[in-house]
Amino acid sequence: MPNEVLVAAVKTIMGLARAQKMDEAYAAYTDLFSGPLFPTLPPGDQRPALKLMILAKGMPTFPTPPIVKAHRAAIVPLKALVAAHDDPQDYELLGLCQVRTDDEKGARASFQRGLDLERARDPGSPLCGQLMKWVASV
Repeated sequence: MPNEVLVAAVKTIMGLARAQKMDEAYAAYTDLFSGPLFPTLPPGDQRPALKLMILAKGMPTFPTPPIVKAHRAAIVPLKALVAAHDDPQDYELLGLCQVRTDDEKGARASFQRGLDLERARDPGSPLCGQLMKWVASV
């Protein structure tokens, strides 16, 4: 069962986004990912919250400072996830955050590591194809 504080924070963020208060929504993501609660949550609770922000539809081509700051804040828990679990999906999310914070070299390394892991696991998976596209794009 997801943490009640996490659920409340995500509901607040979604409400801000629906109200088109995007800077406030991304500031709330920054607070969530940087706060003391987030690192204590199990990976199964962290990943959906991270994906909600990182994989959001309609991301501006040139992210605003609050968007960049939120993605920078997400890098910390993502690095902890990849260190602990070495999961290709986590590497994809980390790479996307690195792209949005202008760390193309880091993004390339993250996407490549995720691709290497996924190829070894299932070379025909959709994630493998997606990671190949990301590697080619940076």
